[in-house]
Amino acid sequence: MVKYYGKLHGACLMLALGAALGTHAQVVVTGAMHNTMFNGQLAGLVAMDTIATRPHSYGLGPLEYLRGELLLLDGHCYVSHATSDSTMVVQERSDVKAPFFVQQQVKEWRIVVLPDSVTDLGRLDTFLTAWAKDRPDAFAFRLTGRLADARLHVVDLPPGSAVRSPDDAHQGQKSYALKEPDAELLGFFSTRHKAVFTHHDTNIHVHLITTGRQWMGHLEDMHMDPRRVVLYIAE
Repeated sequence: MVKYYGKLHGACLMLALGAALGTHAQVVVTGAMHNTMFNGQLAGLVAMDTIATRPHSYGLGPLEYLRGELLLLDGHCYVSHATSDSTMVVQERSDVKAPFFVQQQVKEWRIVVLPDSVTDLGRLDTFLTAWAKDRPDAFAFRLTGRLADARLHVVDLPPGSAVRSPDDAHQGQKSYALKEPDAELLGFFSTRHKAVFTHHDTNIHVHLITTGRQWMGHLEDMHMDPRRVVLYIAE
């Protein structure tokens, strides 16, 4: 179910929605980014087939041994593998595991109108941080529509590689640039989970999948016209 708040903008929107927030389903985290990046915890700790069958399940993380990316959308699990510097394969399958993963059961979504100033990933992070100032819990969000462009990556660690730093973890990583993709973004917001499921310099971790399911990966950056997208935040 979606609730819509369509004619409020800027600070008024943030205040009105903040006051309306109630009880939210808990975000569940398995493993931690830090343990994978610095301690070499690459083996899967959570099996997708144990959670992907649940309706209203949303989540993201890397594939075990950093051989790809995972995205869980409403109980459907998508796996991406890099096949070259310019190609990838995206499959719907749940017989895979993640070394760290963040997930939430979301039965209801709230539509939040974005101000005209939110035109890239950094500004989206800033907007959500202000919007959530009175909401201490982590939460999932989605963004759907046509972007101006997007840059994403798929981890592709060579088999047998030792990982003791982020540089080690990103060996073999493939990056992709998309022009005007029709896409769905799933992200998780928190100010309290740096190095757990967000990087140290951001409050969001976002994966993107195109509507045709040809491309999926960790979103590095994007540009958009906020009038051409819809932002949903988990109730």
